[in-house]
Amino acid sequence: GVFTEDFPLNPPVFYDFTGNLTGFNTIAELGTRAVVLNYGEAVEIVLQATQLGGGGSHPIHLHGFSFYRVGSGSGNFNNETDPSTYNLVDPPLINTIHVPGKGWAALRFFANNPGVWFMHCHFERHSSWGMDTVFIVRNGTTTETSIRPPPSTMPRCPGT
Repeated sequence: GVFTEDFPLNPPVFYDFTGNLTGFNTIAELGTRAVVLNYGEAVEIVLQATQLGGGGSHPIHLHGFSFYRVGSGSGNFNNETDPSTYNLVDPPLINTIHVPGKGWAALRFFANNPGVWFMHCHFERHSSWGMDTVFIVRNGTTTETSIRPPPSTMPRCPGT
């Protein structure tokens, strides 16, 4: 296949993401991995900035969806304490989230738009380094929640 469905749900190695990375192996693993979601699935993503390349903030954009920015903070995200700071009352609905340098940002959305959707850093250089991924949202159970078939008059791709 063109991709594998084994995109990790957590970082493969935990370390002090916002600390000094001297002597740490910063070589990214190569691969084309996708996150496959069922239609209607609730999704929460925590994006963690690191000190790699001098740190800095990142504008992360998701095509095909608007999502709720439920939280952000400085330092390393703490799964035990930081979710209690989430704004679950009136979070902003956006499609690009600012991940602060030496910090994190959390977003939530429902996978209710079937198709293949690109998520990437809006700094082109970062995207070219691999700071991007795709979400594949499966069809729902009805025609209204599924990708429409192509028109019968649409020419087929060569070789199909």
